[in-house]
Amino acid sequence: MEQLRYGWEFINAALGPLGPFYMLAFLGILMILLSAPLAFKTKPDPLNKLKGSGVVMPKADGKSAPVRLRYDGGNRQLERFKPLLEPQNEKEFSATRMKLTQAGYRSRNAVSNYHLLRFILGVVALAIGTLSVLVRSDEPGLSTVILSVLIPGVIGYFAPDYWVERRRQTRQEEITNGFPDALDLMLVCVEAGQSLDQSILRVAKEIQKGYPALAEEYEMVSNEMRAGKDRVTVLRDMGERCGVSDISAFVTVLIQSATFGTSVADALRVYASEMRDKRVMRAEEKANKLPTKLTLGTMMFTVPPLLIILIGPSVYGIAQTLGR
Repeated sequence: MEQLRYGWEFINAALGPLGPFYMLAFLGILMILLSAPLAFKTKPDPLNKLKGSGVVMPKADGKSAPVRLRYDGGNRQLERFKPLLEPQNEKEFSATRMKLTQAGYRSRNAVSNYHLLRFILGVVALAIGTLSVLVRSDEPGLSTVILSVLIPGVIGYFAPDYWVERRRQTRQEEITNGFPDALDLMLVCVEAGQSLDQSILRVAKEIQKGYPALAEEYEMVSNEMRAGKDRVTVLRDMGERCGVSDISAFVTVLIQSATFGTSVADALRVYASEMRDKRVMRAEEKANKLPTKLTLGTMMFTVPPLLIILIGPSVYGIAQTLGR
């Protein structure tokens, strides 16, 4: 007990009244860093032995190439932590998965990586906040210490949410801007005699440079159709992945055209014309908003200097007169 009392007095003398709090925070971070390698240590995957087994697949030209046994193996080290990293509520898990998919993150462990990144950034930000309190020369109060530690932790924890949302909005804007051009190309392909599947694949190749996100969606639709998946299901999945109202309406048009047996070319022609008109309306809407936005800038950066120039000398003269 005497040694504990001496240790307590030494911590208070060295670190101040909040010394025990600093020591607990340091020990907690140290334990996390020491246990991380043991927690992520997993047994070797037996299927990895097949990578060097020399399995080859002959091609038509007589050459051979190694076979890719698994498309997306994912990070197996996170498999054991999935119950802790992924939401147990099915509705919440589906919403997170859909948000990440619409942002372009489609890997099997996307949800686990997302929550793991939030946890790591939160802990690192807490550690940075704690260090910033420790290196301060003065002795802050308890409320200042709590705010200095918790605010960086909250920012680090919610930073991935902001990043994913911004990436999702950027991707949806890119899809919206490139969709009318893709429809025009698809209409040309269909009227030239190609089937819907062939036209989708051709459009995906043509718009790859200008609109990579939309090209990726079209390529995925083409691959799923060639794999034998139902066309209606594939189109609906595309509408959900994009999260754009124009894509959802386009999917509905194609499904109705296939259901009632109408011409796909006629449906594409009418819908492509509507999309072109809608793009023009969006451009006009942005143009109409521009004067309002410029008015605020004009008031902020033009009126104050003008007032200073016009009224400044009079105010200075009045001040000089009153000073006498």
